[in-house]
Amino acid sequence: MTLPPIHEWWPHLSIDARHEVADSGSAQLTEKVRAEIREITGAVVGMQETLSDEDLDFARTQSEAVD
Repeated sequence: MTLPPIHEWWPHLSIDARHEVADSGSAQLTEKVRAEIREITGAVVGMQETLSDEDLDFARTQSEAVD
């Protein structure tokens, strides 16, 4: 399964999950974040799903706007 586009699920993530993504410095998603994405989108988000560099940039930019 391909990870749904970040703009579809990012606005609906909990603040804690957003911080996990933006602060991790890693493209790997935690189980908590994967579970939230599954709940938001209905997509199957497996353990192998990772964020692209563009997704990580988007997450950091959006986090800075909120913080």
